[in-house]
Amino acid sequence: QVQLAESGGGLVQAGGSLRLSCAASRRPSGTNVMGWFRQAPGKERGFVARIRWGSGSTSYASSVKDRFTISRDDAKNTMYLQLNNLKPEDTAIYYCALSSTLQPGLRVNEYNYWGQGTQVTVSS
Repeated sequence: QVQLAESGGGLVQAGGSLRLSCAASRRPSGTNVMGWFRQAPGKERGFVARIRWGSGSTSYASSVKDRFTISRDDAKNTMYLQLNNLKPEDTAIYYCALSSTLQPGLRVNEYNYWGQGTQVTVSS
């Protein structure tokens, strides 16, 4: 079992930046995948980025590639998402998740642990 807690959301103007954090209650294993998803009002939860804890390899949704950066700090059991050049369409609740299922980690149903979410609002 693992608990996840996000922080770092807020209100920012278009073009601004935020850094989201996701602290895990235990150290993820090398085979775990951790990811960020987001859900805007009236829309389904969608993939943003993911990182393999052991190797550090990353994947991004095309809509955020080159603007967002996912990373992890193994010593702090914490994953981050750096959001740069934010756009109004990035407004959503951002969720972090952990997968121990050994699946690629690109879909919601591949994750078995979720945080409560943090709101990101980008004004135009």
